[in-house]
Amino acid sequence: MTDQPTPSKTISDFEAKLDQADAAVASFVRDDHTLGHIVRTFLRKNPTLVPALVLVLSVLCFGLIAPRFMTPGVLSTIMQQVTVTGFVALAQTLIILTAGIDLSVGAIMVISSLVMGRLAVLTGVPVPFAILIGMFMGGVMGWVNGALVALVKLPPFIVTLGTLSVFSALKLWYSHSESIRNIDIEEKAPMLLWFGTDIKFMGATITYGVVALLVLAFILWYVLNHTAWGRHVHAVGDDPEAAMLSGIKTNRILISVYVVAGVILGFAAWVSIGRVGSVNPISFDTINLASITAVVIGGTSLFGGRGSIIGSVLGAFIVQVFTTGLSLARVDDYWQQFAAGILVIVAVSLDQQLRRASK
Repeated sequence: MTDQPTPSKTISDFEAKLDQADAAVASFVRDDHTLGHIVRTFLRKNPTLVPALVLVLSVLCFGLIAPRFMTPGVLSTIMQQVTVTGFVALAQTLIILTAGIDLSVGAIMVISSLVMGRLAVLTGVPVPFAILIGMFMGGVMGWVNGALVALVKLPPFIVTLGTLSVFSALKLWYSHSESIRNIDIEEKAPMLLWFGTDIKFMGATITYGVVALLVLAFILWYVLNHTAWGRHVHAVGDDPEAAMLSGIKTNRILISVYVVAGVILGFAAWVSIGRVGSVNPISFDTINLASITAVVIGGTSLFGGRGSIIGSVLGAFIVQVFTTGLSLARVDDYWQQFAAGILVIVAVSLDQQLRRASK
């Protein structure tokens, strides 16, 4: 038997040089270390910093332009006037965090105030029960919005545009287009005016409504940043499909956000009665736009998932500071509206820049 030669193994040039190849693991580190990228990243991680700086600079600027601006009386007036807008902005912030928007916030608040006022003053229901029923009605109207958005899958803008008309008609029907006077409230239900009570503080005059705004802002800040519900709200706003795949019940979260916002608006209705001193079915017609402006200026993204409760409060103060400062500087009303529009455009542009920092 003839021995067969063993076949030799041929090694290609590529295989022969494998031992000399670089064994380092590939890494994909972003090399964008420009000043613009660093600033955008820092501001995105600290969204409250921008409105805080804008507020400080605005106060200093108007203090130079109109010396009366820095007096305790004017600053007290600003704090009192911003109260109702601040409460509505808090409710609006929760909704915008879920990538939604609510155009019916003003109508919900006014209906809640009408329920409180008519039950307590005209019907004789005990004031605490009237207040609770008014807040409950705010929650019910919020639930209607949330159910249409979460269950029927309608766009929030269209839903709340429709319910704005529905609620506006209901408030005129329910009130018979009649207001409740201050003298009647003081006589039969003075508790409704409690948040308008003055408090003397370091030479300035504030109200219990201002204190309530700051307390509620702190509570919402804690809930959104230190509870599971708050993390779920951010997750739903950032990416609802990913949130659903991770086990979050997105429909339940969306409905709960609108209900909580409605209850806050019901509470704001009580505050608004103390601020104005009466109940009027056609009051606060412009508060929808004012609340959205405050939220956007405060750094909350209209695309959802990122925002700040404290920033929204600061945004409400910025809007009021500009309005009051321009009035003291004797600037015409249309230029005041012009300035408000510029503020919104700048805020949205900044939001776009900050979003690019995460890409």
